[in-house]
Amino acid sequence: MRSVCYGRLVSRVRWLVRSFEDLNLMLVGRALVLSSLVGVVAGAGAIAFQVLTQFAQHELLDRLAGYRPEGPTGDYVLFAPTDTPFRPLLLPLLAALGGLLAGLLIYRFAPEAAGHGTDAAVEAFHRNNGRIRGRVPIVKTIASALTLGSGGSGGREGPIAQIGAGFGSFLATQLGFSDRDRRVLLAAGVGAGVGSIFRAPLAGALFAAEILYSDPEFESEVVIPAAIACIVAYRVFSLKFGFGALFSTPRFDFHSPAELIPYTVLAVVVALAAGLFVTVFYRTHEVFDRLRTPKWFKPMIGGFGTGLVGLALLLTLRDERALAVLAFGYGAIQDALVGSLSIPLLLAIAFGKMLTTSLSISSGGSAGVFGPSMVIGGCLGGVVGLLAQRVMPEVVTQPGAFVIVGMAGFFAAAANTPISTLVMVSEMTGNYRLLLPALWVCALAYLIGRRWTIYRSQVRSRLESPAHRERYFVDVLGDLKVGSLLGERPLHTIPQTAPLSEVIQAFATSSQQQFPVIDDRGEMTGILSVNDIRQLLDQDHASGLVIAHDIATRPVVTLSTADELNTALMRFVARDVEELPVVTPEDPKRVVAMVSRRDLIAEYNRRRLERMKLAEQANA
Repeated sequence: MRSVCYGRLVSRVRWLVRSFEDLNLMLVGRALVLSSLVGVVAGAGAIAFQVLTQFAQHELLDRLAGYRPEGPTGDYVLFAPTDTPFRPLLLPLLAALGGLLAGLLIYRFAPEAAGHGTDAAVEAFHRNNGRIRGRVPIVKTIASALTLGSGGSGGREGPIAQIGAGFGSFLATQLGFSDRDRRVLLAAGVGAGVGSIFRAPLAGALFAAEILYSDPEFESEVVIPAAIACIVAYRVFSLKFGFGALFSTPRFDFHSPAELIPYTVLAVVVALAAGLFVTVFYRTHEVFDRLRTPKWFKPMIGGFGTGLVGLALLLTLRDERALAVLAFGYGAIQDALVGSLSIPLLLAIAFGKMLTTSLSISSGGSAGVFGPSMVIGGCLGGVVGLLAQRVMPEVVTQPGAFVIVGMAGFFAAAANTPISTLVMVSEMTGNYRLLLPALWVCALAYLIGRRWTIYRSQVRSRLESPAHRERYFVDVLGDLKVGSLLGERPLHTIPQTAPLSEVIQAFATSSQQQFPVIDDRGEMTGILSVNDIRQLLDQDHASGLVIAHDIATRPVVTLSTADELNTALMRFVARDVEELPVVTPEDPKRVVAMVSRRDLIAEYNRRRLERMKLAEQANA
């Protein structure tokens, strides 16, 4: 009886062990720890940026000009307002000063911090193996605080996205991770920054995966790490600035399918307006590029122009709320939600915000474009809602609902991110009852606006991303075997009893990058790379004591001559190595050749060229 019970206990233990092995807890733990670290830093960075921005606004706009921008009800104000009287004539000068200081800082220490930072993070993901210089997030944070704190028009997501992305890149680099892991942590940092500062953790995770491509495609590897990072970052940020939605809204509902008619009009309006915004933004960039002045001087010109636009609207409309074209402008959204802004004022803020954002950022200043997009889309949504209420009063009873939907639709068209924008606006406003019309407007606006994007570093799909190019050789390599790559190149091996000096000599006299270590029967027992011996090069006493067997890497990842080249490519990518040993199916311990990633790419190019020639002949 005892033996039976003991046997059952042992079988249960073995089952548990196998279950834990299947769960791959090492991988789970690594992802959890690293993503959480990125989240902590992104959340702390969001706090630091928020404090710096409020401090700059308090000291420049409030103390010197007496201007106190209205913010969303969910924002926690850190500094009590001063009693300085309103001095609107100082606004252009202060914006110019902020632009000058930001320009000097950016072009002295990190020129890549100019512009809107999310685009730079997307560029790093696709074309720079996820690498961002460590100084960039710091420079971006200070420069953006100066730009926004002095009245420059922009948003929060650019600098905070680069803070999270920069730390994710730094962490992966310091731990010696592969380029793939670095890109994943960079994207997770982008999502964590955006999700925390806008108090939209779910949207942040989706945004990190969706912002990389202009086609409706997600970077699936990013979603889970970004979700973990977003949750942690949101909790960290909210400990200082409180939980809950950024904006407070009335109770909006979708009452009738007939409402989809004015919502369809809204989709067309915000899509076309997004195209106009992108055009103005990059045309302004071209104008500043042609200016024959030092780069650090251009943000001052842009800042001065931004202040002049705000001053002109103030003098024309005689309403201080027109100054929402400066700084963040979130107060306009809060006012539009409750219907306290007129149609002329909403139009002035929407189109004025396009111009001031273009002047502030395209001149070389530093800020994000998501915030201004929310203001522009919300104001245009308010206009459509008020007009629709006049035309269809029995159908449109809540014009403020169009503000929320307009916010989502405008950025969906401007950035090609319909899903994450839909969720983000819902989380920012705490209103989920408008998901159906918002989804309708986002989908239509995205389809209309696919020809343009505010993020020019986006690529259309994973197929066109340099980061994934190797993964899409499958179409050519699917019917080829590793054995077809074996040529006349000699194979160099190292006996496992060889001393360190002989190992070093082998690396010095051969172009081979990895050396199989073999025993006296010619069977492979390990493999050596330069990294294995580099740490011993400065230890003179070790040369007579260490042999190849001691420092060889085990177990060895190999290729078989019968493996498909697709399999070989995946192993190269997964291991992030340049060479792998090749064995035969009959004797998996005996190396017959070394195959390099370069060999595989050359074979791909040769086969692709053959297919192109055949296609040309068939069409002739």
